[in-house]
Amino acid sequence: MEISRDQIKIFTIVVGGLVLASYVWGVSRLSQPSDLWGGVTGNLQRFSVIFMFVAAIGYLVYWWITLFQMDSGDIANLRWPWGESDNRGTNRLLLSFAIFLIPSALWIESTGLHLRNPNDFTPFLVVGTLLLASIGNIMLGLLALSAYQDDVPRASWLLFGAFALSIQCIINDLIIWSWKFPW
Repeated sequence: MEISRDQIKIFTIVVGGLVLASYVWGVSRLSQPSDLWGGVTGNLQRFSVIFMFVAAIGYLVYWWITLFQMDSGDIANLRWPWGESDNRGTNRLLLSFAIFLIPSALWIESTGLHLRNPNDFTPFLVVGTLLLASIGNIMLGLLALSAYQDDVPRASWLLFGAFALSIQCIINDLIIWSWKFPW
C-alpha cells in the first residue's frame, strides 16, 4: 500500500494530539503527579525539563521539514542507511513516526497503572513503551542519516531534530528515568 505525505500529516497530527492529551489525562488521574518523577530529583530533574523542550523543538523541526519542506521525491526515496532506495520512503517514515508516537501516548497511562496497582508485569509494560518510543526515535534518526548521505536539502536539520529528541527519549526517559524509578 502506498502511503501519501498527507496521510502521514493526518496521522502525526491526530496521534501527536493524543500524546499531549494522554499527558493531561494521565497527570489528572494521579493523586500525586510528582510520583511520575520517580527517583529523578534536583539537577537531574531540571536537566530533564530543559530537554523536554529541546526534544519538542527537535520533533517539530523533523516533522516540519519532512512533511512540509522536503520535496515529495526525496520523501519517497528515504531509505535505511544500509539499503537502496525503492520509492517506499513514505512507508518507512510513517512506520517510524508510528513506533515513536503510539508508545509515547501510552507511557504515562502505563506508568499510572504501575503507580496505582504495582504488579510484577507493570515495570515491563512501562519500560517496554519507552523502549518502543526509543526505537521509533532511532528509526527517525536512521532515515535522517540516509537523507544526509544522499545530500537531501535540510537533512542536517533532520539529524539535529532526531538527535535533540533522543536526548530526552533515550537518555533521560529510557535510561535514567527507568534506572532511577523505584520499581
